[in-house]
Parts: sequence; C-alpha cells; structure tokens
Amino acid sequence: MIRIIKFLFFISIYFLYFNGQAFSEEAKIKIGLLVPLTGDNAELGKQILNSTRLAIKDIDSKQIEIFPKDTRSDPKETLRSAIKLEQMGINIVIGPVFYENIIFLNEVKNLTFLSLTNKTLEIPNNVVTAGINSTSQLNTIKKFIEINDIKKTIFLIPNLDYDLEIKNGIKNSKIKTYKEYFYDIEPTKLTKQIEKITNYETRKQNLIDEITRLEKSDDPNRERKIEVLKKKYTIGNLNFDSIIIADFNESLKSVVTSLLYTDVSPKEKYFITFNQWFDDSLLAETISQPIYYPSINKQNLSEFEKKFEKQFNQTPNHLSLLSYDLVGLIYYLSLQNNPTDLHKSFKTKNSFKGKIGIFDIENNKINHRLNFYEVDNGILKEIF
Repeated sequence: MIRIIKFLFFISIYFLYFNGQAFSEEAKIKIGLLVPLTGDNAELGKQILNSTRLAIKDIDSKQIEIFPKDTRSDPKETLRSAIKLEQMGINIVIGPVFYENIIFLNEVKNLTFLSLTNKTLEIPNNVVTAGINSTSQLNTIKKFIEINDIKKTIFLIPNLDYDLEIKNGIKNSKIKTYKEYFYDIEPTKLTKQIEKITNYETRKQNLIDEITRLEKSDDPNRERKIEVLKKKYTIGNLNFDSIIIADFNESLKSVVTSLLYTDVSPKEKYFITFNQWFDDSLLAETISQPIYYPSINKQNLSEFEKKFEKQFNQTPNHLSLLSYDLVGLIYYLSLQNNPTDLHKSFKTKNSFKGKIGIFDIENNKINHRLNFYEVDNGILKEIF
C-alpha cells in the first residue's frame, strides 16, 4: 500500500506540477522510438509517434526528448536504427512494435527496449515486452472465475502461432482448467471438433431415445412432455460450466457459432474470451451473449481517443495509448532513478498507474492489471 501511495504521488507530480527544472541539461531524458515510419505499417508508426508527443505535451517537461527512428517493419533495419540510437547516447527505447523485429536486438547491449508486442517467449535479455500478454489476461479471467465460484472450465485454443504463449500464460497465472482442447480454425473441421468436445451426437441421440421412450409409455402426460422435448435439440448434462475461448474477430465468432450449433448456450454456460479491444461487432451478436472478456480501462481509452482526435484529427490505434503510457512510465521512473540507470528499474519489482491501467514491473517483464467486461443484450458493462 505504501508503494502504491508513493507512485500515485509521483504521478500527480508527473501530470500536474513538475516543470522539468529539477533536472540538469546533462540529465535530460532521451527516449528512442523504434516504429515503422515508411512501408505498409507507416500509419501505425506515425500514430504511435504522435501519441508519444502528446504524452510529452501532457507531462509538460522540457527535459524529455523523443528520438524516432524508422524500422520499416524489418528486423535488420530495426537493428541498424537501434545502433544509431545507441551512438546518440540513448539507453531506453520504446519499440519496436512487432515481435519479428526484436530478434537481433540482443546485439545492442547498452539499450533497453520496451517493445509493444504481447509475446513473451524467446525474448532477448534487453527487451521488455509491454503488450497485453496472455498472463495479464488470464490473471483477470482467473479473478472472475474465483468470484463466481466456477468449478469446471474448459479451454479452447486455436492451433495458431500463439498457442505456446497461451500455455505459458496458463502456467504463469496458475489458472485452474478442467480440460484444454486445441482446435482447427477451418470451419468444417472446427464444427466437428466442437461436436466431439461437447459430446453433441450422444446428447442428440439422448433426445431421440427419450422421445421414443415416451411415445411407447403409458405416461398420462406424455403428449405434453413430448411437445416440450421436440423444442429441444439435445438433452443431457455438459461436464463443464464455463468456456475460455482464446480467439478473436471472425474466428472467435466461428467458435461461438459452433457451440450454439451443438446446443451450448451462453445463457447456461459462461462464455469467456480474450481481450477484444471493445469490438463493436460483438454488441450486435446478441445470440452469443452474454460473453465476457478482460481489457484495459474503457473510460480511460475513450478519454484518450477524444484527446488524440482533437489534437491530430484521427482515431488512434490501441497501441497509441500503450506508447503514451510508456512515456509516462519512463518519466515516473526517472524521478526515482538516475536517467542513465533506468534500465535497472525493469529488473526490480515496481508498479505504475497509467491511462491503460496499472503496470506491474518485475524481472524485465510488464504485466497489466486489467478490467473485466460483460457484453449482454447489446450493452457493454464493466464487471470490475
């Protein structure tokens, strides 16, 4: 609690009072920025650059300087730009954006990189991953499961290139799952796999058998009971009470559709997924509601978007808010440490409250304390 009070005090200085005069010219905070400024992802890079400039404006300190360099979304170009930043005497860098671009950065020993990727495996020692990783999301989902006393959770994981990240998140969060299943995202194969996971054919046959039994019985209420059964698709219990679906966008909707087809209803079983960044299309999918997911603070995101749109006349991407916060994080840590030793702060336990939420920093890693949301009847609601 004392640590939290301390950093909140520093944040009040960071946003409201500090004018930068406490630092000498030699102690200026020089922040490198590695983003794509040309090529296919140039627009993304420019928005991130603008968000860092907005952060400096809000901090209102002349002691912070941003030095952007182009990565062209290419690992070798990223390395060349990183070397240039090192030659300029910079030791802390925001970026690169993409996981593929960090692979050579262990060659630049004197720099610490705050990458925006959410991947955490096989990371160079001088790279800190700052994206919304699987551990952060599963920590939040675990809290929801515990609050609602959910006993049996199955985990559906797509056979994609981030399945190892999810396994690592399960291990780190220590979330308890009843069973884990890996599925193919190709629709036809997916449906057959979901049928097997939910024991659909047996449950469907149970319904047919029960109708047949009643038709042959002397039960005086058999006509009414048969009428009720004919409105059903299956009968029989499912051996789980919640489902975590580690998927996004149309692929997520395909999984939910397959679950509905196999007579698994979100009204009876908790449908939980990963961070959807407040995808508006989920609001329209009322048949698949309620559905739950962790994410950053929605109110803070909305306020940032309004500020960004007013300043730059465009809607920011989600990584813009993260990079905005990273400038604040670096500034906050510089109040506690010599600017030349900032890299050491990522090896010790620390916390920081930004617009995105609270960062927990330890052993060269950043985890996020996320909020948790429910989408039901076309309405987004914050649970905690």
